[in-house]
Amino acid sequence: MVSSGQLRLNKRGDHRGCTKYTEKRNFSIYMNTKMLNRRSFIKNTSLLALSLPLIKSNLFAASNQKQLPAIGIQLYMVKEAMEKDPAGTLAQIGKMGYTQIESYGGDKGIFWGMTNKEFNKLVQGNGLTLISSHYSGNAEGFEKTAAEAAEIGMKYLIYPWKGPQKTIDDFKRIAEEFNGYGAICQKNGLNFAYHPHDYPYKPVEGQLPIDVLLAYTDKEFVDFQMDFYYTVTEGKYPEAYIKKYHPRFRLCHIRDVLQVRLPADSEDESACDLGQGVINYPHLLSTALDNGMQYFFVEQSRFFKETPLQSAKINLDYLKNIKLT
Repeated sequence: MVSSGQLRLNKRGDHRGCTKYTEKRNFSIYMNTKMLNRRSFIKNTSLLALSLPLIKSNLFAASNQKQLPAIGIQLYMVKEAMEKDPAGTLAQIGKMGYTQIESYGGDKGIFWGMTNKEFNKLVQGNGLTLISSHYSGNAEGFEKTAAEAAEIGMKYLIYPWKGPQKTIDDFKRIAEEFNGYGAICQKNGLNFAYHPHDYPYKPVEGQLPIDVLLAYTDKEFVDFQMDFYYTVTEGKYPEAYIKKYHPRFRLCHIRDVLQVRLPADSEDESACDLGQGVINYPHLLSTALDNGMQYFFVEQSRFFKETPLQSAKINLDYLKNIKLT
C-alpha cells in the first residue's frame, strides 16, 4: 500500500513510490477492457449467427431466381438492315447482347445468299447461335433446307403461314401436311414447329383452328411457336394454352400490346415495346419456362419514334432486367 507521504512525494515528481499502485490500476483497466472486448465479441458473434440464415436465404433466393436461358431475335424485325448489310447488322445484334437468332425465308433464302456454313460462320463470329428459321416453301425445298439446317446444328424449322381456310377439314389437311414436315425434320436430326398468326384463333364452323391443329398434329413430330401478341389480341389466354398443351409450345415471339388499340383499319399493328403494354410478361414468361418453353425471340412489328435496331436494344434491356414471378 502507498502512504500519503509517498503519494505526496510522487505528486512532486518522484514516481518510484507509486509503481505498485500504477501496476494495479493498469491491470484493472486491462481486465475491464478484456471483459468488455469479450462481451462485444459474444454479442457480435450472436448477431452474426442470427443473420446467417437470412444471408443464406437471400443468397439462395438470388441463385435460384428464374431467368430466361437466352434471349434471341427474329431477323424479320430488322429485315431492312439485314437486306442492306447482313454482316453489319449481325455485328450490331451481337454487340447489344443478344445470343440467339431466328432467320426467315426472304428473297435471299434463310442463309441470306450464302451457303449454310458461310452464314453460320458469320453468325458465330458475332457471338450468336442460329437456332431456327421460318420456312414456307414447297415440300421439295423443305427437305433440302432441313438437311442444310441440320448440317450446321440448327434446332428448328418453323412453318409460319398457311393463311385463313374455309373449313375445318382444310385445317385437318394442313395438320397432316405438318406431320409430314415433322417426319422430314426428325429424319434429319432437327425439329419442326408451326407459328400461328391471328387466323387460327378465329372460329371456323364453330371451332378454333388452333385447337384442331393441336389435336390433329402428332406431338412427336410437331411443336408450336406462340406469338403472344396474336394470342392476346384475339382474346385468348397464352398461359391457358401453354399449360393445357404442355410442353408443345417450345418457342415464342415476344412483343407487347398497346393499352389503347389502334383503329381496326390501321396499317400498323397495335404492338409496342416490352413493358409498355398490357401483357404481364414477368408472370407469362415464368409460366412458359415451367411448361417446357425453350426459345424466346423478340419480334417487334411497330416502331414509334425509333428504328428497328433501337427497338431491339430497348426490348433486350427489358428482358435482361425482368424479374420473373
